[in-house]
Amino acid sequence: MLSARRVGIVATRWQRVIGGTHTNINIPSNLMISDNDSYKNKRRNIATSTSPMWMPVKLIEVPSMGDSISEGTIVDLPVAPGDHVQADDVVVVLETDKVSVDVRSPEAGRVLEILGEVDDVVEVGSDLFRMDTDDVPDVTEPASEAPPPPPTAVPSKAETVAPSAPPTPVQTSAPEPPKRATPPSPPPPPPPSNTTSFPSASAFLGQRTERRTKMSRMRQRVAARLKDAQNTAAMLTTFQEVDMGNLMEVRSKYKEEFQEKHGVKLGFMSAFVKASTAALQELPAVNAYVDDATNEIVYREYVDISVAVASPKGLVVPVLRNCETMSFADVERTIAMYGQRARDGTLALDDMSGGTFTISNGGVFGSLMGTPILNPPQSAILGMHATKMRAVVDSSGNVVARPMMYLALTYDHRLIDGREGVTFLKSIAEKIADPSKLLLDI
Repeated sequence: MLSARRVGIVATRWQRVIGGTHTNINIPSNLMISDNDSYKNKRRNIATSTSPMWMPVKLIEVPSMGDSISEGTIVDLPVAPGDHVQADDVVVVLETDKVSVDVRSPEAGRVLEILGEVDDVVEVGSDLFRMDTDDVPDVTEPASEAPPPPPTAVPSKAETVAPSAPPTPVQTSAPEPPKRATPPSPPPPPPPSNTTSFPSASAFLGQRTERRTKMSRMRQRVAARLKDAQNTAAMLTTFQEVDMGNLMEVRSKYKEEFQEKHGVKLGFMSAFVKASTAALQELPAVNAYVDDATNEIVYREYVDISVAVASPKGLVVPVLRNCETMSFADVERTIAMYGQRARDGTLALDDMSGGTFTISNGGVFGSLMGTPILNPPQSAILGMHATKMRAVVDSSGNVVARPMMYLALTYDHRLIDGREGVTFLKSIAEKIADPSKLLLDI
């Protein structure tokens, strides 16, 4: 505990060290602690006011989270002020409209203060927390002594009890048999009742509890974008069915050789990406979008396809860049890389920004048919569904069972006419039904 007299002595010593000049040292008022003041009530002010002088305090700011993101919300505080952390430990978790960011400790030390609480909104570049980098805990702790083994219980001598002689049976005379009594006549049955009793309705009610949770910023942003798409675009959906038999046969025939050469499994998504890329180049209007600010149509000469990937935090849509230059193996490698990043929670904002067309595969969850919603500012989205064996008529007129999939294309009718939308979806279905067309570019 510091008294006013001791603080004055410290100031005098600092003046002598400086060189005897008339240098004034301003002592903060919060350091003038009398002997009667409680140290517990002053220790936080002392630490924050004198920490730049007495210990190396590092101030951590809110990191940059993307070009279009200026703020985030604190959603989790894994550590508390006073806790020791190691380098790269997560101290604060921020959530933005598009991605969650873990703010980590740059080096080992002790967290002094966190400048915010859960649900607080912090801006990029603002102070987030302070830490003392000299206060590092000693990781070498003496091994605890093993507890002594419990004493072995010595069994006590059991007293030997001599068996007693068996009791002598007592002879009794046999009782006389009872006299048979005449059974009484049964009472007449009651008259049938005309009323039927039912259990109370409340007897079948279980627990009727409700639970409320706050929507995350990411979920709020997704909801707003989906509603904006409905309010802005003139969405129309067209359907087509495709025979998956030939593609499944090609995959089954070459999947082992494909994995041995390229180091990645051959799936169906690469075929749909390549088929969609070829169809987008055939119909450039599907790859364009409407600039509402200038009332112009922007035609893009490149193809960036967004692929929906499931993650523990929800559905994310990373983008495959320049699909017109990618091979089947390149598509499969990139999708596998994005899937691993989504599971690890390391997807960056740049991985999900942009995109000229989207493919959503609801078939992995068993969806038979659905109408996907546009991902603005894109003008079209392709929906894949589950493959089911159905009875179809082949070219010879015979009814056969074939693996069939329903395809759905939702497009913005302001830009894409019905003829272009149907032609686009039909082109994809034909390329999937006959994969040789992808090789011949027809």
